[in-house]
Amino acid sequence: MLRPHPAVLRRLVDEYEALLSAAESASAPAESGPRARDLAYTLCVSTGTRDIGRALDVAHRWLATAPAPARETAALAT
Repeated sequence: MLRPHPAVLRRLVDEYEALLSAAESASAPAESGPRARDLAYTLCVSTGTRDIGRALDVAHRWLATAPAPARETAALAT
């Protein structure tokens, strides 16, 4: 199975979790917004899952094992 680039996956996860956090503080259901639905769908497709909770679990696992971004690696070498 193809995997998304870690930077793209990180951006999707961060944005989805930020929407959830903002909705929790506003006591509004984040899952019902169009952007949240789009992100949930994209995360599910990207991780080969059908449930956003499972998609987030898989994404976090993949990100934990992903190589460090190039800019961090270059900064450590100097």
